Amino acid sequence: MRAADIARRISSRQTFFLKRVFPVLWFGMVVLSLAAGLAGARAGKAVPAPVFIVPLVLFVVGYAVIRRLVHDLADEVFDEGDALRVRFGSDEERIALADIINVGYTQFVNPPRITLTLRQPGRFGREVSFSPPQSFFAPFVRNRLASELIERVEAARQR
Repeated sequence: MRAADIARRISSRQTFFLKRVFPVLWFGMVVLSLAAGLAGARAGKAVPAPVFIVPLVLFVVGYAVIRRLVHDLADEVFDEGDALRVRFGSDEERIALADIINVGYTQFVNPPRITLTLRQPGRFGREVSFSPPQSFFAPFVRNRLASELIERVEAARQR
């Protein structure tokens, strides 16, 4: 049995929804609200300016948030023992734990994220971020996966 066959998924299963479904829903609702305002204006009704301004602001804010917090997340990350297998779309890369120089955890953003800084840039760049599975019952507790990765990376570098 290969190591890849027994790999443990360490990224959130919500990543697909956050990267593929949520943006379509968000921008779809913004476009529908703009279309409703335009339909009212074409029907000769007096439409207040905020009917057009608010959706445009929501479009810009949504774009900025999705681009900054969601777009760069890896689709899947699997723990293979001495390495992590990272997937973006159909591209995959295996990152040895010894090649990671820092494990950062951002807790108070949604979605929470773990960012791996690599010794040498790989296929996906010098930093790879993913969203770990999250517990809704312990939002203020340090993520156990991040702590475990920090310890394992340090141990891999010592060898």
